[in-house]
Amino acid sequence: MSYGSVFVKGMFAGKVMLVTGGGSGIGRCVAHELAALGAHTVLVGRKPDKLQAVMDEIVQDGGAASFFVCDIRQEEVVKQTVAAVVAAHGRIDGLVNNAGGQYMTPLEAISAKGWEAVINTNLTGGFLMARECFLQSMNKYGGSIVNIVADMWGSMPGMGHSGAARAGMVSFTETAAIEWAGRGVRVNAVAPGYIASSGMDKYPEEMGPMLREMSKTIPLGRFGTEAETSAGIVFLLSPAASFISGSTLRIDGARPQVRMGWPMRVADAKAQERDAIKPFNGFHRALTPKVFSS
Repeated sequence: MSYGSVFVKGMFAGKVMLVTGGGSGIGRCVAHELAALGAHTVLVGRKPDKLQAVMDEIVQDGGAASFFVCDIRQEEVVKQTVAAVVAAHGRIDGLVNNAGGQYMTPLEAISAKGWEAVINTNLTGGFLMARECFLQSMNKYGGSIVNIVADMWGSMPGMGHSGAARAGMVSFTETAAIEWAGRGVRVNAVAPGYIASSGMDKYPEEMGPMLREMSKTIPLGRFGTEAETSAGIVFLLSPAASFISGSTLRIDGARPQVRMGWPMRVADAKAQERDAIKPFNGFHRALTPKVFSS
């Protein structure tokens, strides 16, 4: 089997696409789709075993990939990693700033250390990767950057540190789109809502019942798929988005539009089979999160 992308085969032939957090979840899916469309996909992350596994999958599927171990929170390491990618491949045509992470806790319980860890992972690290890709390649050749944020519209109770970081990344996206446009660089963001990916398995086991009930808060009545998220990312990287920059694409089933006083009319199973909202599962190697398979 191969990736069932909705985009034309060979669309990224000859392109070098860097995906941070490419060892699992949405990053893994995006890496597969980009490779299936002809790109050489560069996987970046902290855990070599995961990166190796995804690279092997891509190669087995007939794609091209390589990986570099990097902690995006460390400035010198980021500089060295981007330099190594450019040395190996000549340039970087696209960056997917996907690496991130957070944990559940109320604001009053977040320590300065915990706050800084989440900000550094979800905001500072993404800035460093984007800056170095610009300075070391895109400043000369142009390119496209997609920053992955989150459904933080209206707040993120229980994850205030992540909400602050993600909102900051949206602002960074808009600023970079202005400052770097003159060098032929587009910068956009994608904000996934509740997506059924392996990231959900990182939360404590006691959160399982809540996670399984969250689809009832989504007007479309279900979780999104990794492939649906990847499709939005790939579109923004593609030539079809050549006049789109500084924008944030929400992929969330209209969840932020839910309002008190307006009755929830969640799409039932029959409605979810209609073409307009039917789940798209183009990723042939997608894994069901354990929290949903138990």
